[in-house]
Amino acid sequence: MSSLLREEMARVLFRPEKQRLVEFIEIEEPGEGRHFLCVSVAKNKLVQVCIVRCQLSQSFKTGSKKSHTKRSSIQDCYRRTEIWSLQDLSLVDGRDPDVDDPCFLLHFDKVRTVTAVSCSAKYTIVRALVAVSDQYCQRSLNLRNFDWSYIKPTSFYSNRGDCVVLTQICFYAFNLVCLSMCPVPLDA
Repeated sequence: MSSLLREEMARVLFRPEKQRLVEFIEIEEPGEGRHFLCVSVAKNKLVQVCIVRCQLSQSFKTGSKKSHTKRSSIQDCYRRTEIWSLQDLSLVDGRDPDVDDPCFLLHFDKVRTVTAVSCSAKYTIVRALVAVSDQYCQRSLNLRNFDWSYIKPTSFYSNRGDCVVLTQICFYAFNLVCLSMCPVPLDA
């Protein structure tokens, strides 16, 4: 579903502006429709961060007079509600790295609170922001209150996103189970 959504959003909103959609996550925002936090790169290497609102168009009736079947329209309406340049982003604050909190703060000229749909989504967008900042802005992004091992994996693990994090957690859990099953000698 997300790959179809990514392709449709890129086709409708970003390609006409000569931009490439790098990453997006769904966020919780007041108001109707779905909202997304998107990172895009223009042809001139300008990186933008934007909030996109997707409001489904009205359903329409189809069929004969006897049939009143409703079919939802696939034509979604995408609109950018807020746009910032990555150069203007001075800090990304994860608020508390020890709590499973999907909320984080983007410090532009004003502080923008963003609530992702999950912590996994929060770390996905932050990894994308770090990567495009390193590649296109030639500066490291200022991060605070994030678990750094989820942002930049150790050299043993390659940067493949959430699968690496899940594998790392499973590896640690397996080690703990194995250690708990080892007999402990009582002799001193």
